[in-house]
Amino acid sequence: MFASVALLILIQGVPVFPVTVTSRNPRVEVHEFSDAELSCEFKTEKEMNPRIEWKKKDKDVSFVYYEGRFVGPFQQRAEIQGATVKLLRVTQEDAGEYRCEVSAPADGVTLGETNVTLKVLVPPQTPACEVPSSALTGSLVELRCRDHHSIPPASYTWFKDNRAIPIRQPNASYTVNEFTGVLSFQTVSRADTGQYHCEAKNGVGPPKSCRGTLMQIDDMNVAAVVSGVLLLCVTLLVCVFGVCYARRHGYFSRHRGRSFWIPHCHGAPHISSQNLNRTEHTRQDTLILQKNLRISNTLSRSCCDGVCVCV
Repeated sequence: MFASVALLILIQGVPVFPVTVTSRNPRVEVHEFSDAELSCEFKTEKEMNPRIEWKKKDKDVSFVYYEGRFVGPFQQRAEIQGATVKLLRVTQEDAGEYRCEVSAPADGVTLGETNVTLKVLVPPQTPACEVPSSALTGSLVELRCRDHHSIPPASYTWFKDNRAIPIRQPNASYTVNEFTGVLSFQTVSRADTGQYHCEAKNGVGPPKSCRGTLMQIDDMNVAAVVSGVLLLCVTLLVCVFGVCYARRHGYFSRHRGRSFWIPHCHGAPHISSQNLNRTEHTRQDTLILQKNLRISNTLSRSCCDGVCVCV
């Protein structure tokens, strides 16, 4: 009995060594299209042939190395030595977090892992520049410069006539944001006329610049603006006068242009309208008919073919 208890105490007192997994370089930075080494080193207690797996963690976890071979986009462009992986000619698609997992079934603790982060650096590309060709004095003008591909993000410098514009200048009429690439003039003047271009740099590769563009600043033509306003006012007055004149002379009347035939057959004058709507019997129509009846009475009775009277 005492021997069994002593043996149990002895077994519990034996230290258990788990499989250990480490990386010499947990953060790797390489230039685009160069090779990247993802270090993974392990030590087991008893297991002589541990299982090695590499995974990449994006939105989902995907295998890189599984069951002794590379899978997916890493086929034919990756190598492994021990548990360390070398990726050949990496691109931005390869950037991210990787995990090395080592399984040792014979050990007391059977699984160990380590993470390696890969950052792919991209040198500056030629930035896209927006420079207005012309502007009026006193107006707000913004010049924009942007490189969407460089990693880390580029910083920007603006040049006027090939001379760098200071980012911080006392009493300056402009502001420069070196991180967004915006050059802003609150009230532009003729002295700001010149050729502008922008340079992008991020310390990875040589700086890149866009082509220079001439920005011309002109004074506002006050005389032309006043003349245009006066011409518009005169045009509006003429239109209003024309409408009033037409309404006063009855050009917009419903009954303008109606024709009445007055035949004198059998000595009895008769009035009819060709265009009058027979279903419309307003007071105004009755007055017009009475007026034309009085006119017809003054006509000669020798006319039997009819006379057209317009009101």
